[in-house]
Formats: sequence, C-alpha cells, structure tokens
Amino acid sequence: MKLYANNKVLDLSMPKVMGILNFTPDSFSDSGRFFQLDKALAQVEKMVKAGASIIDIGGESTRPMAEEVTLEQELERVVPLVEAVRQRFDCWISVDTSKAQVMCESAKVGMDIINDIRALQEPDALETAVKSGLPVCLMHMQGQPRTMQTNPHYDNVVSEVLEFLQNRTALCLQAGMNPQNIIWDMGFGFGKTVQHNYKLLQQLSVFAAQGYPVLAGLSRKSMIGAVLDKTVEQRVTGSVTAALIAAMNGATILRVHDVEETMDALKIWQATLQA
Repeated sequence: MKLYANNKVLDLSMPKVMGILNFTPDSFSDSGRFFQLDKALAQVEKMVKAGASIIDIGGESTRPMAEEVTLEQELERVVPLVEAVRQRFDCWISVDTSKAQVMCESAKVGMDIINDIRALQEPDALETAVKSGLPVCLMHMQGQPRTMQTNPHYDNVVSEVLEFLQNRTALCLQAGMNPQNIIWDMGFGFGKTVQHNYKLLQQLSVFAAQGYPVLAGLSRKSMIGAVLDKTVEQRVTGSVTAALIAAMNGATILRVHDVEETMDALKIWQATLQA
C-alpha cells in the first residue's frame, strides 16, 4: 500500500507516524503553545527528527465546543506555515481542513494530503480535492464539532461508520478521484461515546480489510482520559498504547502528538514481528 503526491511515494507497508501541528490559539492538547511561526517550525523539526513521516497542519480547532474559524483566518494561519515547512523539511505535509479554498491554496505551496474531518461535504470540497490529484483522508463525524459530543447515538457504530465511509468513497470515485488517493479515518472522538470509540478500536481490522489505508487519531483524546482518569498532559502512555493497538489491527497512519514515544512502541512491535 502506497500514497503518491508531488513526485513522492509514501510506503505504508509499515505504519507511518503523522505528527500533529495545531496552529491555533485554542487546540485542546497544546493550548496554542505553537501558535507562532518560529515555535511551530521548531516543533516540526522535533517531530521529523523523532521519526514523523507526515506533519498534519491545522488552522481550526475541531475539539468539542470549538469556535468556528473564518476562511480568512484559516488561510492566514495555514498557507504560510505549509510553505515554510515545505521549504525547510523533507516530510509529507497534510492539511487538516474542510474548506475548498484552503485546500486549493495549500496545494499551491506544497501540501501532499488533504485531511478533512467533514469528508469533502463542504461546498466545492469534493471537486477541489479531485482536481488537486492529491491523497485525501475521509473522516466520519456525527454532527459538527461544536455539538458532536452532546448525545451521540448509533444502533451499530461499526456498521454505520463503515457504511458512511463506503458511501463517501463511492461519491469520490464517481467524481473521478483515483482510488489510490483515498484514506479512511473512523473519527475517534467525533460524535462518539467512550464505548463507541473502543468498539471501533477493537474492530479496526474490519475497516482495514476494505483495502484503503486507515488513519487512526486517538492521541490524548477523552477516550484515553475516561479510562485512565488523567489530564490531557498525562495521557502519553495511554495514547501510545492505543496507537499500537490500532497499528496491530491494521491502521497504517497514526496521528499523534507524542511522536518519539509512538515510534519507540512501533519499533518494539516491528522487532517482534521480525524476530
């Protein structure tokens, strides 16, 4: 399994780590710690050195109850940062956005992957993504970030999330997207209870069996905090454990805050596989 973008190839035969860079003043995990260009670039350097293959840049916080960000704000945050990272680092760059214009402008300055929590459902997003020719991550979310955790309900969370991803994929293919460009994300924490999240993690192999790369983003989320009863900063071990379980069940991209620790866990698992 491989991804292709901008004359590069990303081999997913072993899971790759995607380092999170929230370029916002209000992200749930780092509370805007990297909301300055020099600090953001220093964090990218740290993550790339630790083994991140992909840096995921986001200009809009999508935590529960998050304020919405205007198109102008998101463009101002994201595009210069994508350009700066592209000039300085030899890594893949993914942009966490649902807005067609942000996708378009980011593609011009070196974005490799569109990472859309709304699965290309916003105006012009699907057409823009197809036109870009870049890999796209389609994510499942019940509701919208501001209200998604109010009262999530499913009759069968696994089959309903799977059906959603299959339907969105079918629409992407109809619109002319290359099947090699599609990545799936079950949307841990996006309109799901703690029980829903762990059922999806337990059944991740069902999604991986469909033939698309699966991205798992569990890092420091409330599903970890609920089991451990720990604050966001204290969830590193739990997050790494969840990422490892995801990888063992077939996830090929792990979206994490703690790159070095996740890489350590993957290396031990790989050494065991190869023994």
